[in-house]
Amino acid sequence: MSQPKAPGAEPRTELTVRGLIIGVVITVVFTAANVFFGLKAGLTFATSIPAAVISMALLRGFKDSTIQENNIVQTIASAAGTLSSIIFVLPGMIIIGWWTGFPFWLSFAICALGGILGVMYSIPLRRALVTGSDLPYPEGVACAEVLKVGAGDDTTDTATEESRAGLLAVVWGAIVSAVFAVVVATQVFASDVVKFFRVNDRGGVTGFDLGLSFALFAIGHLVGISVGIAMLVGALIGWGWGVPHYAALAGGTGALADIAQATWSTKVRYVGAGAIGVSAIWTLAKLSSRSSAVWPAPWPPTACARPARPTPCRAPSATCRSVWWA
Repeated sequence: MSQPKAPGAEPRTELTVRGLIIGVVITVVFTAANVFFGLKAGLTFATSIPAAVISMALLRGFKDSTIQENNIVQTIASAAGTLSSIIFVLPGMIIIGWWTGFPFWLSFAICALGGILGVMYSIPLRRALVTGSDLPYPEGVACAEVLKVGAGDDTTDTATEESRAGLLAVVWGAIVSAVFAVVVATQVFASDVVKFFRVNDRGGVTGFDLGLSFALFAIGHLVGISVGIAMLVGALIGWGWGVPHYAALAGGTGALADIAQATWSTKVRYVGAGAIGVSAIWTLAKLSSRSSAVWPAPWPPTACARPARPTPCRAPSATCRSVWWA
């Protein structure tokens, strides 16, 4: 006599060849875009949610696609954000003069060590960044909600329209940006306006570079108004005070553009790097205090001992683990 299958025991599509291919393609494209954006604007974007939207739109044409398969695709594509983070390490080594070439095995070791450290840090920081986070909507929760909406049976029409609209937004954004790049390359009109000038009679020099780029529009939309204002304030401080001040102290001669760029590269940029370093240390200190506040009590917990039994829990059973990690 055959026994009925337990709920959820039916075979489901999860790790498939098509999912791996889609995930790898999205990872390659998003890694290249992240590297370009990071080197151009100093910012990268999270890839999990856009990858989930693209995956749902592409896999919806298959009848046996599941939320697990979409989760595999976005998990693979999330590596694009971590792979591109090396651009924040190698330029720093170049600035301090330590990195002068590209030794393959040394570069591989640095990338591998960074990945291992990232995984190790993600374990203790999960409670501080996800479980006990001050954010009203952490990225992991948002990505899970996107996947659940796309896989919901009662909201199939709505999910289809949302995934289709998301894919169309990505496609049209790429088309418009490519057309604009072609127009600029053919020099039909200029994409930026550059001007350098003196601000006083003591040798102070500054300038501006107003560039029109759809990539920067996309970055601004992703990072939000607060981060955009912070970058604008930093640019105003750097070019409104830093470059004129240090250029006047140096008293260089030559073209105004060369003086301003040299002052920016040798003086003002280090001030910005120092501000980033201080903010990173401050953030780590805040995360450390938050992690220690939410970290579970040392083993063994006294709550594992039941009043009805005089002997405490010997092995880390499911009950003990649930109490310990609560």
